Amino acid sequence: MLLIVGTVPDETFPLTLGPALLDGADMIVNGVRVPVNRGTPALVGAVLAVCQVLGPLPVETALVGDIGTGKGSRQLYEHLSRELPGMAPTTLAFHYLQPDVDWHNKVLFAVEEMEKRPVLVADAGFMYAAKMSGQAQSYDLFTPDVGELSFLADETAPHPFYTRGFILHQDNNVPDLIARAHEHRNGARHLLVKGSVDYMVADGEITGQVSKPAAEAMEAMGGTGDTLTGIVCALIESGKSIPKACRIAARVNRMAGVAARPTPASQVMDLILQIPKALARVMADPDYQ
Repeated sequence: MLLIVGTVPDETFPLTLGPALLDGADMIVNGVRVPVNRGTPALVGAVLAVCQVLGPLPVETALVGDIGTGKGSRQLYEHLSRELPGMAPTTLAFHYLQPDVDWHNKVLFAVEEMEKRPVLVADAGFMYAAKMSGQAQSYDLFTPDVGELSFLADETAPHPFYTRGFILHQDNNVPDLIARAHEHRNGARHLLVKGSVDYMVADGEITGQVSKPAAEAMEAMGGTGDTLTGIVCALIESGKSIPKACRIAARVNRMAGVAARPTPASQVMDLILQIPKALARVMADPDYQ
């Protein structure tokens, strides 16, 4: 089972557990409807789009509303720290939660109590908390963009706000940022770095790059990093190795973006609708077998 943990930008959204389905441009979990525009709903939407090609995968969600106050995130942290030892996900994806080191550590302790350790994937706020806690290397995969990678690469920054300027200005030197994050043990075992070039990394070594196809207008679309994380999580749950899942996901996300013919007004759901066709094409390519 792939368990997706994250938040919804609606403070009235209750702690909600269960499978999700897509209905038009909305995600529905236990009868609660949420627009798929960006954030964790976009990640879930991408996972469900992958399932249209690979077949049904066991996917569950643990979601709560949070608009940045941290109230909903703390509620979800508390639930996970109590319930995870009795759960059995094979892939566990942590996404947008307000970074909280103490609660992160309680959740990680709960993971260690599980009968079988799942593949651990972290992005966004939970990835920040993992780095801030000094526990980054407990994770199997981080999916940072270049700005987030800069925070991972700054061994002194206790929070993204305090990433040093000379590191933030190294956007065109991603390999050095990767090496720095690895040197200071602030990266997971694998990284999928999202940007104008997507980098696949294992144990600090760059193992591949994907830069084509490219749609410049994708840079203006919120949520394309969330869809990439969703695609790679679904592929891992389907049985792909992490390196292969990262390589396929980077290619699929780019192809879906180009097929969506994005403009600055495009929404991430336009890209999600193109994922099934893009994935089918990539899976048929001998270079991606």
